[in-house]
Amino acid sequence: MLWSLLKVLVFVAIIAALTLGAGYLMEMGGGAVVNMAGVEISLSPLQIILGLVLLLVALWVVLKLISLLVAVLKFINGDETALSRYFSKNRERKGYQALSEGMMALASGDGSAAMSKAAKAEKYLAKPELTNLLTAQAAEMAGDSRKAEETYKKLVKDEATRFVGVRGIMKQKLAEGDTDTALKLAERAFALKPKHEETQDILLKLQSQGSDWAGARKTLAAKLKSGSLPRDVHKRREAVLALSQAAGILDDGNDIEAREAAIEANRLSPDLIPAAVMAARSYVEQDKKRYAVRVLKKAWDVQPHPELAATYALIEPNETPVERIKRFAKLTKAQADHPETKMLNAELNIAAEDFPAARRALGDLVETAPDARSLTIMAAIERGEGSSDAVVKGWLARALNAPRGPQWVCDACNHIHAEWEPVCGNCASFDTLSWKSPPMAQIAAPTGVAMLPLIVGAFEDKSSEEPIDVVETPVAEEVEVVDAEVVDVAEDAVETKA
Repeated sequence: MLWSLLKVLVFVAIIAALTLGAGYLMEMGGGAVVNMAGVEISLSPLQIILGLVLLLVALWVVLKLISLLVAVLKFINGDETALSRYFSKNRERKGYQALSEGMMALASGDGSAAMSKAAKAEKYLAKPELTNLLTAQAAEMAGDSRKAEETYKKLVKDEATRFVGVRGIMKQKLAEGDTDTALKLAERAFALKPKHEETQDILLKLQSQGSDWAGARKTLAAKLKSGSLPRDVHKRREAVLALSQAAGILDDGNDIEAREAAIEANRLSPDLIPAAVMAARSYVEQDKKRYAVRVLKKAWDVQPHPELAATYALIEPNETPVERIKRFAKLTKAQADHPETKMLNAELNIAAEDFPAARRALGDLVETAPDARSLTIMAAIERGEGSSDAVVKGWLARALNAPRGPQWVCDACNHIHAEWEPVCGNCASFDTLSWKSPPMAQIAAPTGVAMLPLIVGAFEDKSSEEPIDVVETPVAEEVEVVDAEVVDVAEDAVETKA
């Protein structure tokens, strides 16, 4: 409304200025005399101005007629589009100018102006493959998702712009959280352009989130084939997908196929701990113990892990503690100074009731890199060697206030997982879980030191006539954070000594 009023005012002002100027010229004296072919013509100043304007108009008309004549001659000579180009040249100029201004508005973040220029460009150009894309992106920037989706659907109908339309709707559905529809659109976009890297990544992510491991493996193979993924990264991720597929097959009850998939995953990436564990268990079930040992040793050499040790123990479940120490020496000799190796050897010696050997195996770990597990093992050693309750409780109190130690941590968001997963449950990143200590020390109990008197009191009151119900005390909540396996070791040592 305001803009229309402003245009009317400008028009009135121009007419008023022209009228004023014409009146001024008419009142002026003098003029010009033109003598041509014996004819003398006297011209006033106003007539001179009007004559010049008419002359310019006539010149413009002559140039246009010449251009039209040239177009007609080209048409006669076989150029079938010469006349249509002549008549549409001005409209195209205006259309491309509007399109250029719309792109500049889009780049500057003015979505409303970009939509207006896109509509103007469409009016002059009649080329929806150009203007629809600008309209859709401008609508997205302006927050008009309905208009954007409608425009993307128009792009889908044209074969030349189908991929752009499908991709645009797919990204809208991702922003809305509609992953099921986004997955179908990603599959369609991938079929249209298999080498498009962004589409490959989105499809792989959605397939992984939906546990479509077979489909994800095909997408990963396409990434390798198109050259958008290094071969070593492909090998690692292929192992992760094979392992995930094996777990899914195992859940469906197909043990044989799951076993083969697990072995394949371990072959692709021997350092992938869950794959090594699953492959070793499958070999044990087939009574191929030698293969299981080889798989676990190769994984242990890269990254010692409690699950590897637990699986190694399953190979000979009925051996004595002393026999187990001798057999585990083959596993642990490659990483003798690793904290996991030291704690494992200490636990093995505790089981064999050789507490001095357990202390030697643990070394100075409780001083150089203490965590809840190593400190609880030290408490078990002290109890096994006959130390006083105060000493044992002191180690347990330190364990309550110590970091948990290495855990499955997402490299992308640092979220901690209780078990390994192919996809982070927090940020949905694929293959980002690593066995390491969290960036910030995870304190098991923020008031662990202050709880020490209560812990001591709870132990001392164990023999009183009215025993404390530890389930209802704050102490139980603090103790729950200590690793269950380590607590079992401590309890076994106490029972053995008793």
